[in-house]
Amino acid sequence: MKKNKRTIGEQSLAHHLKMGGKLSVVSKSSLRSLKDLSIVYTPGVAAVSLFLAKNKEKVRDYTMKGNSVAVISDGSAVLGLGNIGPEGALPVMEGKCVLFKTFADIDAVPIVLATQNTEEIIAIVKAIAPGFGGVNLEDISAPRCFEIEERLKQELTIPVMHDDQHGTAIIILAGLLNALKVVKKNISHVKIVVSGAGAAGMAITKILIGEGVKHILVVDRSGIIHKGQAELVKEKRIIAEMTNSHDKRGSLADALEGSDVFIGVSAPDLVTKEMVQTMASKAIVFALANPTPEIMPDVALSGGAFVVATGRSDFPNQLNNAQVFPGVFRGALDNHVTLITDEMKRNVAHVIAGLVSRPNAHNIVPNIFDKRLVKSIARVIRG
Repeated sequence: MKKNKRTIGEQSLAHHLKMGGKLSVVSKSSLRSLKDLSIVYTPGVAAVSLFLAKNKEKVRDYTMKGNSVAVISDGSAVLGLGNIGPEGALPVMEGKCVLFKTFADIDAVPIVLATQNTEEIIAIVKAIAPGFGGVNLEDISAPRCFEIEERLKQELTIPVMHDDQHGTAIIILAGLLNALKVVKKNISHVKIVVSGAGAAGMAITKILIGEGVKHILVVDRSGIIHKGQAELVKEKRIIAEMTNSHDKRGSLADALEGSDVFIGVSAPDLVTKEMVQTMASKAIVFALANPTPEIMPDVALSGGAFVVATGRSDFPNQLNNAQVFPGVFRGALDNHVTLITDEMKRNVAHVIAGLVSRPNAHNIVPNIFDKRLVKSIARVIRG
């Protein structure tokens, strides 16, 4: 009798235990003699230190700062696992650093924080910023993530990006641009429903409006967000002002009736086949909750969806922020960009979409292993 195959989770546990984590530090300098030691460390390094103390603008040329990113999390919103703390976040941050190195040759360092206090996080990141060329915030829960990112962008002179927001928004816009080509619909005319009003939902809504989308409904646990709701938090008030111009009320099912596009960044199994059947013809369904999407691709297709994407690698049309952030930071580091703007983000989405010369229902964005991705993205991240 054959033994059952190990699950992906079991294989991952064994791999991490065997490797002792996914990262190590590798020296660029060899130490084979006392002369080597005197150049790399004391007494020779004193000359470099004194030079940089007087010429701080040169630090990226003489140290690792020019090719380094701090990947920072407080463990409050890890993947689909929730608030599992810094220890639970560490293997995810390590994995992100592996992606940085593998795809963009960036030396990324995982830093997990034993605090979820907004002011403490801002102070810590500002204090360590001199040693890094960029900051990638990750898995920090909303609404704190908005203030943390905005404050750091204002107060630091290196690029800061909360990837859960902007990497996700960029790849969704890229996928949507090509999906709309497939179904032959105009972005300014389509009706879009976004399920999820957290970090990703906010960023998606903003980037779509910036691209010219005029009809968006955003839905959270209480239903369609609208201006008449009492006691909306600041971020949801902003969403209410930006969207739902006809003041529609109701549930996710109500929102989906007659809509052209569903974008889910929320929770598993929220959408049924029957709900998809109420959408417009040639509907686009991006069900991106991980690991279980809002609706499984086969169910969405059976309900009449024409283009379906998920966040998973085992289905066609994976939309994942890993297709975005290595190239964005490669460009920011190479071109000494201090602020990643909304225009740059939209430009990146167009570049990614353009790498698929003939999009179809099963191929709307390039594969994460496409060697053109990082270089193409990096070229449009310029100050």
